[in-house]
Amino acid sequence: MIAGGKVVADTYAYEIKGSVYINLTNECTNKCGFCLRSRMDGVAGYNLWLEKEPTAEEVIAQMKKYSDYSEVVFCGFGEPMLRMDTLLEVARYAKSTGKRVRINTNGQASLYHGRNVAKELQGLVDCVSISLNALDAARYDALCHSIFGKKAHKAVLEFASECKKYVPEVVLSVVDILPESEIKKCEELAEKMGAKFRIRHYVGQ
Repeated sequence: MIAGGKVVADTYAYEIKGSVYINLTNECTNKCGFCLRSRMDGVAGYNLWLEKEPTAEEVIAQMKKYSDYSEVVFCGFGEPMLRMDTLLEVARYAKSTGKRVRINTNGQASLYHGRNVAKELQGLVDCVSISLNALDAARYDALCHSIFGKKAHKAVLEFASECKKYVPEVVLSVVDILPESEIKKCEELAEKMGAKFRIRHYVGQ
C-alpha cells in the first residue's frame, strides 16, 4: 500500500542473523542526518514503513513465524520506547519463552514520557544499547535534531545511568561518521559510566 508517498507494509517482526527484530513505530524524537529512514524503506529486504502501529498481540503473532532464534531486539524504523506499554508486553512474552531481550534506543524515553522508564525494564530486558552519537549537547543537537533540543543529550546520559541500575548490560554507541578523536572521547565517557562501547557503521547511499 502507498501512503504519504511511501510504500507501507505491516512488518512488525523480522529476522536477521538469528535474532528477531521488532518494529513498533515509525515515530521518533530525533531526525538524525545519518538516519537510514531518509534513504531507504527498510533493511535486509524488509519494508519497515508501517501502515499502522501494531498491538502486542499482532507483534507476537508475527514473532511466532520464527522458531529458531535466541534474541529479540526492539529496533525498527522508529524509536521503540515511545510505545512503552506494547514494548513491555512483548518483552514479557519474549522472556517467558527464554529469549534474550535487547532494546536499541536513542535514550530519550524518560524525557518523552516524563518519568523514569529505566526501572520498568528490570527483569524484562537484558541489554539496552543507547545511541550516544556525540560528546556534548551542541554537537548532539547538530547531528540528531531532537524535538527536545539541547536538553536531549543530558537526558540520554541520565537514562544510561539509570539503566545501569536495572539492566544487566548497557551499551553506548556512536556512528563512525564522527572524527576519530571524538569517538575516542565518547568511548572514554562510556568507560567512565561503566557502560560498554560500540561503533556503528554508517550505511551510505
